[in-house]
Amino acid sequence: MIAPPEVSRVTTTRVACDGATDIPGGAALGHPRVFLQIDEHGYVDCGYCDRRFILIGGPADGVDPSQLPDIASGASPQ
Repeated sequence: MIAPPEVSRVTTTRVACDGATDIPGGAALGHPRVFLQIDEHGYVDCGYCDRRFILIGGPADGVDPSQLPDIASGASPQ
């Protein structure tokens, strides 16, 4: 498997992604803000930008992200 473009470790199971958090110029260069829900796998992938959110202390924390299958579930537009 190919590693995701970016991995963010988070402390909550509900996260927001706009694809431009760390890009100069902000949301104009990203995608619509979506809210993602981390489930029992301990991580979720954004369906727009493939950013992976891993729950700190969850089952995927400490696992090589390139070894985890893609999960793009729970996306809901703002």
